[in-house]
This record gives sequence, structure tokens and C-alpha cells, in this order.
Amino acid sequence: MDYSAMRHKFEKAESLRRQSRYTESLDFFRKALAGFSSMKDKQGVLDCQLSIGDVHRMIGNYDLAERSYSGAAATGRELGDAVAVADAGTNIGLCLRGKGDWKNAHKILKSTLAFYKKNNDRQAVAFSLWAIAGTLRIKGDIPPAIAAYKESLKMFRGLRLKPSEGYSLCGLGGTHRIAGLFAESLAYYREANGLFAGLKDRFGKAYSYCGIGNAYRMLGEYRKALASFRRASAIYNKMGDRVSYSYTLWSMGTTYKMLGNHDKAREYFRTAEGLFKKTRDPRGVIYCRLGMGELAMLEGRKSLAGKYVGESVRMAAEYDFRVEKCHASLLLAALDGKSKIGCYARLGLRLSFDRPPFNIP
Repeated sequence: MDYSAMRHKFEKAESLRRQSRYTESLDFFRKALAGFSSMKDKQGVLDCQLSIGDVHRMIGNYDLAERSYSGAAATGRELGDAVAVADAGTNIGLCLRGKGDWKNAHKILKSTLAFYKKNNDRQAVAFSLWAIAGTLRIKGDIPPAIAAYKESLKMFRGLRLKPSEGYSLCGLGGTHRIAGLFAESLAYYREANGLFAGLKDRFGKAYSYCGIGNAYRMLGEYRKALASFRRASAIYNKMGDRVSYSYTLWSMGTTYKMLGNHDKAREYFRTAEGLFKKTRDPRGVIYCRLGMGELAMLEGRKSLAGKYVGESVRMAAEYDFRVEKCHASLLLAALDGKSKIGCYARLGLRLSFDRPPFNIP
């Protein structure tokens, strides 16, 4: 077995991954892994395990990603490579976060952050802060999430890591939207989009297009929102990224709900929920159930609406998603003709809704 041939396969896989050609890159990574395994080249095996985990995580195969990262942690321990073990742990945290388990994700990420700080690894510290910010966002701690994203952005700029800077900008765009700061959200996403366009980063462009669409949606510019969502979904479809694509579909469903096109909204919510179930994302499922429940409520089908909203209330409580708990309680109150928006202010969010349809951020 030729080592240089295996390394060439690995480099080819990395090149395909950078182009967001995930399925093709996986094929080359697997071939490289098989070759390195038969050669008993532990370092080669470790590199492949981490990269295979990254690709699976990017397309929403969180269980497969976690398995690959766990293998990488074991290989790292065999090699006595504490940094590789920490890197695998950080990525396991991101997989848990993707499946809604923000509590264990946060615990792991705080632990690896402490390791990186002790090691004086500024790039890894910045990445960990970005990962923790996203975890706080899912938990519903929005002001601390914004602070962590700002800190990671400052560090990435200092390190001149442009792609990472773009993802921090997108994180800030999303958290500002949830906070009710829609113009700021649009500005962050536009800046990220310009940066990713310059880098020819397909995933980053799609991610920021989706964010721009959501900012326009919250500003009531629904046609502009749909145009941005279509640009994002076209890229995600080509890449095979089910995670981001699912949220884009939900966003399109919500836009059509706001425009009064219930049939189209329902179609998008159903498709998105199917994908969220495949990627095992409970937050996504909650958003789709809320959307279906609101459509039923708007159509006067109160018992069906109650079923969907009840499921959302139960799931939001089970996973302790604070923002989603607020959304569910808003809809539950609306079913009884009441208004309940105080929950948002308690979380430090400037969100206010008067009557359905509700433009949930």
C-alpha cells in the first residue's frame, strides 16, 4: 500500500469538502481511511476520522458524525494527542447541540474551551466560543449568546480567518433576529454574504442568503425574503445539506403563512418536518408543529390546532428550549383568544405580537 497514494486521496477529499461536494468527499475519505487502517498509520486514521465526522455533521448525519468523532478520540488517546482528543470532544458537543441536547453540549464545550485556553490555542478558543454561542442560542440565552459571538468574531478577525469571521457574523445575524433587532440582523447577514461571495464559499453564501431572507421576512418584505430563500435552497439542494435546507423550508412556509397562502405554507412545513425528523432535530420539529397549529387555528380547526400546539408545548418543555417555550405559550394563549408576550421580555427579547398570523423569528 502506497502512503503517498493514500495521502493524495485524503487531500482530494479535503478539496471536495472545501467545495461543499460532501457526498464525493466522503467516498474519498473512506478510501483513505481503509488504506491508512491497513497500513496501521494511526495519524492517517485520525485525520480521516475527524474529517468524516465533519462531513457527516455538515449534512445532518449527527449519529454517524458522533461515531466518527468518538473513534477519533480513541485514536487520539492511543497516539497521546491531547489536542486531537479535545477537537473530537468539541465536535461531539456540536453533534449533541444539533440534536437539541444543549445541556451536555454546553458541558463538553466549556471543558474543551478551558483546555484550549490552557494550551494558549487562540484559534481553538475562538472556535469554542463560536460553538458555545450557538449552544446558548439554542438554550434561549440570547444576550449571552450575542456576547460570545462578538468575542469569537473579534478573535477570528485578529487571526485573519475570513471564513470563520463569516460564520460569526451569521451567528450574530441569527441571534439579533431572535432578539427582535431585525435591521441589525440584516446588516450582519449582508456583511457575511459579501465576505462569503469573495471567498467563493458556497455553504456560507447559502447560509447568509437564508439569514437575509429571514431578516427581510421579519421586516415584512416577504417577496424579497422568498427570493433570498430560493437562492439559499438552490445551493443547499446541490450540496445535499439537509440541516440548513430544512430551516430554509420552514422559513418559506412561515413567509407563505404571513402572505395567507395556507396550502403552500402547509406543504413547506410538512416537508421541513420530515427532514427535521431524519436529522433528529427536535427544535425544527417544534417550529413545524407550531406552524401547522397556527394554520389550523387560522382556519378555525381549534381541536387540531390544540393537538399541534400541545405537542409543541410538551417538546419545548422536555428539551428546555426557552425561546420555543415562549412561542408555544403565545399560540396556546391565542387559541383561547388571549395575548401572552411577557415571556419574551423576561428573556431580554424585544419581540411583540398582537394578533395571528404570528411572524415568529
